[in-house]
Amino acid sequence: QVRLVESGGGLVQAGGSLRLSCAASGRTFSSAVMGWFRQAPGKEREFVAAINWSGGSTAYADSVQGRFTISRDNAKNTVYLQMNSLKPEDSAVYYCAADASGYLRRYDRAYERWGQGTQVTVSS
Repeated sequence: QVRLVESGGGLVQAGGSLRLSCAASGRTFSSAVMGWFRQAPGKEREFVAAINWSGGSTAYADSVQGRFTISRDNAKNTVYLQMNSLKPEDSAVYYCAADASGYLRRYDRAYERWGQGTQVTVSS
């Protein structure tokens, strides 16, 4: 099993940057697809980015393409989300998630394990 703990959230001005981290425990991390999702108040949870086990394949939501970068370090059991050019509409609780299937998928029900989330607030 994989346990996930996110960190790195906070308050930032529009145009600024943050880097989220997700530390994983468990032997299956290095083989899992890792994803980032977010949920703003009153909205459904939405896909942000995903990365395969090697880091060689990634996927992004259109709304963050070109601004966010997902990466992973399997030696450190950690996945990252570098967020640049942040906008107020990026404000949300950000969750990392693990999917043992090996496929890059964008829907949240595909992911078996979830972290507790970290708040990102972007002020205008």
